[in-house]
Amino acid sequence: MNFLIRYFLRGLVIVIPIVATAYILYAAFAGIDRLLGLKIPGLGFLITVVFVVLVGFLGSNIVIRKILQLTERIFARAPFVRILYSSIKDLIEAFVGDRKRFNTPVLVSLDDSGDVAAAGFITREDLHSFGLTDHVAVYFPQSYNFAGNLVFVARRKVRPLQIESSQALAFIVSGGVSGRKDD
Repeated sequence: MNFLIRYFLRGLVIVIPIVATAYILYAAFAGIDRLLGLKIPGLGFLITVVFVVLVGFLGSNIVIRKILQLTERIFARAPFVRILYSSIKDLIEAFVGDRKRFNTPVLVSLDDSGDVAAAGFITREDLHSFGLTDHVAVYFPQSYNFAGNLVFVARRKVRPLQIESSQALAFIVSGGVSGRKDD
């Protein structure tokens, strides 16, 4: 009977990630199709990808760039829109833009002994505008969640990790079960 339970649990480990990933992809495709009112599965996703690539291509054109700058200036003047737009733009640029911010993984000591630590990413080295001359901004992503906490940390408590930022992010977001494998 134990072998049945063991095989069942092993099957869950194999099936659940595949099914969950397939479902999330299906929901994304179907959601875009519904949003665009299309009946052909996946066509909305394809149209969206082509549209984004086209906007990226046109964004390098001087005329289109001027239009985009005008749009940004309009968004920057609207009270609520300014906060929403700039936050979303900064978040996207932190991951894929020219100003990537999640590229310095660090280990932060949470107690004086150094026995307890948390992994995160330095997002800003200079906090003089906050009156904090000896602190850095460290972002701590939450495990199994698309959220996190930004904490101002004394520089002496922060130690760089010698791993790729993508490995650190995978490790943190998975709660320590994914990412870099130690031999």
